Amino acid sequence: MSISRRTARRSARALGAAAASAALVLGATGDALACDISEFSAAAVCDGDKGVITVTDKDPAGIPAKVSVYLENNGADERLVGTQEVKGSREGTTITFAEDWRPNAEYRIHVLAEGYVDEDIKPNLKTPSTPCKKTDPSKPTPPSTPPPAPTPSQPPSQSAPAPAEPATPAPSAPRSETPPPAETPGNAPSPAAGDSNLAETGANSNTGLIAGIAAALVVVGGGAVFLGLRRRGSGDNR
Repeated sequence: MSISRRTARRSARALGAAAASAALVLGATGDALACDISEFSAAAVCDGDKGVITVTDKDPAGIPAKVSVYLENNGADERLVGTQEVKGSREGTTITFAEDWRPNAEYRIHVLAEGYVDEDIKPNLKTPSTPCKKTDPSKPTPPSTPPPAPTPSQPPSQSAPAPAEPATPAPSAPRSETPPPAETPGNAPSPAAGDSNLAETGANSNTGLIAGIAAALVVVGGGAVFLGLRRRGSGDNR
């Protein structure tokens, strides 16, 4: 049984369409196997009391890539944490960066696969708000600033100094009951025995002087009287 030309043409067209479909499928499969940034992921996890950053590559084609991790500060790179190479797999290949991260820190992860990828994992990695090292609630947290030193108090054995007692006045010398010594007699002659009464009345050696003055006054008085009488007699004779 011979095949007509029309049937052969239809068969050729069908084969061509199948080949084109196969080429498209193979092309799509090749693109799917190529390295892509969506196949990379990062996480901040704890390894005991220390923090680490992990990057996982799920590239089934296994194209080698270089991964760099940067600590960010206000939108700029503060420092490079480290750089490692990774070869992905369908199940995923994970690499670990030793980084004792702080809570709420931000990291930028850059992936470079020559001819395929040269960009960052979006968005940037944010660390958890809880640190890896847990604090023991039973232990008090040390204060950020040391408390002021207490003022040293006076030891109990040392009592406050007692107020000074007033000085006791020195006892005055006792009055001597011995009579004062008798006055030493001077060069004046002692009064006679008969003059003892004059001494008792207060007379002393000035008595003679007073008597002389009195006698002079008597004489002056007598003279005055005499002159007065004489003048009167002269007047009568006239």
